[in-house]
Order: sequence, then structure tokens, then C-alpha cells
Amino acid sequence: MANPLQHLFNLFFPASCLACDAVLQPGERLICTQCRHDLPVTGLHYTTQKPIHELLYGRVEIEHASALFYFDKKSKVQQLIHNLKYRNYEELSGFLGKWLGFELSELEAYQDIDCVIPVPLHKSRLRERGYNQVTGFGQAIADLLEIPLEADTLLRTKKTKTQVFMTRVSRSKEVIGSFEVATTKKLRGKHILLVDDLITTGGTMEGCAIALQKIPDIKISIAAMAIAHG
Repeated sequence: MANPLQHLFNLFFPASCLACDAVLQPGERLICTQCRHDLPVTGLHYTTQKPIHELLYGRVEIEHASALFYFDKKSKVQQLIHNLKYRNYEELSGFLGKWLGFELSELEAYQDIDCVIPVPLHKSRLRERGYNQVTGFGQAIADLLEIPLEADTLLRTKKTKTQVFMTRVSRSKEVIGSFEVATTKKLRGKHILLVDDLITTGGTMEGCAIALQKIPDIKISIAAMAIAHG
């Protein structure tokens, strides 16, 4: 039975969709049913399209790669990620992770992955935000693949500048060299799934992969909440 106080609170302060701001209906959570149907799902793990491989070609070697959504500026996907990163809707991270993780768990290509590693925040930014927006996403995927999340293996040693007004090349240069691995023994010979919120230039993924490739015989696959469209 529903809590009467919660029902009264919802009556005066109804929850809204984090993608379009519409009032959520009974049974809806975080994202309304209409947006669940309308959001630009990539389905990259079901197709032969490989935009992430193409983006990183000649930079780092990866096994498999996918993203849940295509990202465009001033879109519903941008609003989702903004709500996650800057408006304290941390639960959205796990919600999106379950969405993508369920699909990946049904594919043979993702069955030999040994662990999930989230792209880390610099410790100062983690203090400011209070959480890493990618951790819940990675944990949900790890749970569905029935493998561990290794959140302490990859470290961000350099606090990068705000990248909004930087060129694509400048943004890539800014993050490469910003990551280190805490240990190379634990993941030796493993296949890891590196997860992030948004792939734009590929610089963050490249920087993480370069650091992780110091681990002998490692294989890297990638999963993200979204990839920039076009």
C-alpha cells in the first residue's frame, strides 16, 4: 500500500521526466514512456556500424564498442546527461546502465569480459559533485554481466580544464596523459569494459586506454551512455 504522505507529496510536487520535463505518470520512473520510445537509441551492438572504432582508429586498439544513445546539442539526451552530472540525479546512472547492460548481457561478444572499469573523476571534482556519474552505470552493467566493477584501478591524476569552448583536437590533447593505473597485476591478461557517459572526440577513452595498456596482455572494450552524432 502506498505511503499516504508520499502520495500527498507527489500530488503537490509531481516527479517529472528527466528528458522532457513532462509529469511522470503512475508506473513511470525517471523517464516517461514517450521518451523511452523516442530517445535516439543507437543499437550499435546489434549492427555492423562501428563509429567508436572509426573514431579511435590508429589511436588505440579496442575489441567491442557501443553506446546507448546518439547525442546532439539541445536534445533530450543532452538534458538527461545534464541532469545526471549537474542536478544530482545520480540514480539515472544505474537506470541507463541497466538499459544498456540488459542488451549487452544477451550478446555472445560480451560474455568473455572480465570486469568493468568506469572512467574516473579527478579527486577534486569528485568532492565537488559528490559522486562519479559513471559509477552507477558501470555497476549496473557489471551486475547484468555478472562480473566485478573495478572502480579503483584507473586513476585520474590531472584535473582537466572545462572543455566547452575548446576545439576537438585541443580537447583530446587535454585529457591524454591524465590517467594512470594503480596496479598492473590484478588485471593482467583480462578483458575489461571501459565505461563513460559521453564520447565526443574520443580523447578521454584514448587517454584511459593508453594508461590501461600498460597492463600486460589486456584487452579493452568500450560502452558509453551516448556518442556525439555526426
